[in-house]
Amino acid sequence: MAEHVSRAVVRFAGDSGDGMQLTGDRFGADAAHQGNDIATLPDFPAEIRAPQGSLGGVSSFQVHFADRDIVTPGEELDALVAMNPAALKVHLSSLKRGGVVIIDESQFTKRNLTRAGYQVNPLDDGSLGSYQVVSLDLTVATKLAVADFGLGRKAVSRTRNMFALGLVSWLYSRELTPTLEWIAAKFADKPQIRDANTAALRAGWNHGDTTEIFAVRYEVDPAEVPAGCYRQIAGSHALSLGLVTAAHLAKVPLFLGSYPITPASDLLHQLSRMKSHGVQTFQAEDEIAAIGAALGASFGGALGVTTTSGPGFALKQEMLNLAVMTELPLVVVDVQRAGPSTGMPTKTEQTDLLQALFGRNGESPLPVLAPRSPADCFDVAIEAARIALTHRTPVVVLSDGYLSNGAEPWAIPSVKEMEPINVGFATTPNSPDGTFLPYLRDPETLDRPWAVPGTPRLEHRIGGLEKSDRSGSVSYDADNHDTMVRIRAEHIARIPVADAVVDDPSGSARVLIVGWGSTWGSITAAVRRVREQGHAIAKVHLRHLHPMPANLGEILHGYQKVIVPEMNLGQLTMLLRSVYLVDARCWSRVRGMPLPVGELTDHLVHEIKETTR
Repeated sequence: MAEHVSRAVVRFAGDSGDGMQLTGDRFGADAAHQGNDIATLPDFPAEIRAPQGSLGGVSSFQVHFADRDIVTPGEELDALVAMNPAALKVHLSSLKRGGVVIIDESQFTKRNLTRAGYQVNPLDDGSLGSYQVVSLDLTVATKLAVADFGLGRKAVSRTRNMFALGLVSWLYSRELTPTLEWIAAKFADKPQIRDANTAALRAGWNHGDTTEIFAVRYEVDPAEVPAGCYRQIAGSHALSLGLVTAAHLAKVPLFLGSYPITPASDLLHQLSRMKSHGVQTFQAEDEIAAIGAALGASFGGALGVTTTSGPGFALKQEMLNLAVMTELPLVVVDVQRAGPSTGMPTKTEQTDLLQALFGRNGESPLPVLAPRSPADCFDVAIEAARIALTHRTPVVVLSDGYLSNGAEPWAIPSVKEMEPINVGFATTPNSPDGTFLPYLRDPETLDRPWAVPGTPRLEHRIGGLEKSDRSGSVSYDADNHDTMVRIRAEHIARIPVADAVVDDPSGSARVLIVGWGSTWGSITAAVRRVREQGHAIAKVHLRHLHPMPANLGEILHGYQKVIVPEMNLGQLTMLLRSVYLVDARCWSRVRGMPLPVGELTDHLVHEIKETTR
């Protein structure tokens, strides 16, 4: 029996060696190929080699797909694939009552049950009575499916995920063609592995089709989206493409200096594959060398970029200060993760805002931007590069683990329709006596000229010591230092920032919700639910965290209550209270996961009702 549903949330979970990331990614790609809107949430173990079968070693990938616009990877699961007892233990609480749980019963051995903390086998004690349980021996079923290909026991086990993918694909009426084509391309030079994975995938689909183990089969129609060419894209890839596009628009080379760190390493991996687009990547020996190389590339006339996460960002601060003092373009991408210290390196958080603004010694202002979704990472990367190149300043982009790893459909833009970036290198002396003054500024923007080393007659001095206004000579004069500190602050304050846009369709809302970064999805979903319940609420989301939009103060003072949901203990809230003298209230969760939409919705409804009493 087929049942049409508007949306579904499916999570694949198992040991870190069970291929759950690949399985979930392929299921999401297939959903996108069928025209659904999608949002994904990969979740990795924090330990590199957690003990097999342990709770700490569980890896999962969640896919939310729908026939309409969605903005989060979902919360309550419709279906859970649990490849071992630990996966069931960790993720069962997320499965809604009556939801489908597919279990590989071959892994529910006494040893694995003990490792997962089960005293009794949950398949036998009735604890799964509230769910649609599909328990089958995936190992045996897969072994039978690939018996003709001569694989060893370990290789056979590695194809279990394809059997599970085929089974879930049948359950949700997914076509196998995209994944079959992917398998053929991926393992073109390994025909035995190619054919075995193909057979396992088809066997899983056929198992669902012939055994009648499911009471209902589900169908999700394509979503209505504007016409265009779309692709599934993760935030890390979108950021990489945005940086390359910005360098193309500016007609300058792109140089990446980076040191591997979770979850920012994928940016290094992506950009290292783009040499044909004029990209140079340098894997440095440490974080400090990485940003130093990037800043040196900027001094030489390139778009210098460095990527990192929270701990590495802390190490980069001194060199970032040098970029502030020399006023050279530099883009620093901080893919935030849970801290402090090593913290939870594979979990998401947005706790580096204050570090980005105030983490350096001295008065060292710089622009800070934050993308709101995986696809938005592309636009923010271009905007950050545009600001850096045209205004001669380092710029910080605050992404996070959820944005970097999560994926959604992306309408591929036309580069031909994008506005070029005018770098405007200095080519001639700028003083009456024929000398070059590196700190002689544009009277409106306060941008200083950028002279590429080796340009005739443009010899000049830069460095970390305080500069004399206009000439750039080393100066210890007290009045000059005061002047330069104020100029640097005003220079950043004058960078053009688009006005904030308020989403308040009723015009009668008393409560305003303010967000930044990846909280956009959870906030948007919660606001939709609040309005569906008949309540008025306004929303504004910030891309520019420094400088902030000029109209933000007026907006904040136009509402009775201001609520700021954050994945920290109130960093933006603190800024809004101090800068605009408004009684902003923080609502926070720091669990290493996106903000829970249900909890946020309940809180907003409560606050709205409080304003009417």
